Amino acid sequence: MAKRKSRIQLRSGAELDGLREAGSIAADILRQCSEMVRPGITTGEIDAAADQFITDRGCVSAFLGYRGFPGNICISMNEEVVHGIGGELAMKEGDIVKIDVGIETPEGWIGDNAKTIAVGQIDDEVEQLLIKTEESLHQAISHAREGEYLSTLCASVEEYVATFGFTVVKQFVGHGVGRKLHEEPQVPNYWDADEMQMRRFANPRLKEGMVLAIEPMVNAGSDEVLILSDDWTVITADRKMSSHFEHTVLVTSGEPEILTPRPRSYESSVAGAASAA
Repeated sequence: MAKRKSRIQLRSGAELDGLREAGSIAADILRQCSEMVRPGITTGEIDAAADQFITDRGCVSAFLGYRGFPGNICISMNEEVVHGIGGELAMKEGDIVKIDVGIETPEGWIGDNAKTIAVGQIDDEVEQLLIKTEESLHQAISHAREGEYLSTLCASVEEYVATFGFTVVKQFVGHGVGRKLHEEPQVPNYWDADEMQMRRFANPRLKEGMVLAIEPMVNAGSDEVLILSDDWTVITADRKMSSHFEHTVLVTSGEPEILTPRPRSYESSVAGAASAA
C-alpha cells in the first residue's frame, strides 16, 4: 500500500502566539465547566453555561455544527466515552463526567482539551481509572519531543494503562491542531505497525512546531465501543466506566509545551513530563 504523504503543519512565531491564546482560553473554559459539576446539575445546564463562557471570551465553539454536532461542548457520563451531548440527564453522587472543550478564536485558532471529573465520592476502582488515564496522558506528553517517533508517544499510553488491567479505545484517536479542529497527524493511543499501515496512519519523527491533541480514552473493561442512536455518543460495549483526558501540546527542541495548561487532577510521578501540566 502506498504511503500517504504527510501534511503535518509546523507552527512558529505569531501562529504559536495564536495557538497559545486559544489553548489558554479553552483551558479556562474547561475549568469553569468543571467547577459546575455537582449532584443534581444536568449535562444540558453545563453545555448552556459553556456557550456563555465561550461567547464571553469572544470565541465560538469548535464543536457546535461540526459535521452536525448539536452541542457546544462534548459532555459524556460514566460508560459514555466521548462525544456525549448535553441534555436533561442529572448527575448524581458517584458518577464521572467527561468534559471536552474546543474553541475557535476570532483569529481562527483552535484550542482543545478535556478532563474527567468525579461527581462527589466515587468508588476506589473508578478513581484508579481516572488517575491512570491522566497519568497516561503525561506519559505520552513526555515523548512529545523533537526526534522521537510518533509511534513511541502513542504506544506509551496503552503500555502504561495495560499494566493496571485497563484498555484503550482504538476506534477514536487524537489529532493535530491548528486552524482546523482535526489536522494531521492522527494520534492513536496505541501502536500496531501492521494495523497503522492498513489505516494509513503516518509515523513521522516529531519536529519542532508540531501541535498535537493527545487524548487517552481508557476503559475499565473491554476496548470495544458502540455509537448510540443519536449518531454521536460513544459508549463502552460492556457498559463499564470510561475515562478521557486531553491536552494540546507543542513539540519543541526541548521540553514539550502544554498549550492548555491546568493543574493536574491527581498527583503524578512521571519523570520528564512538561511543567505547567
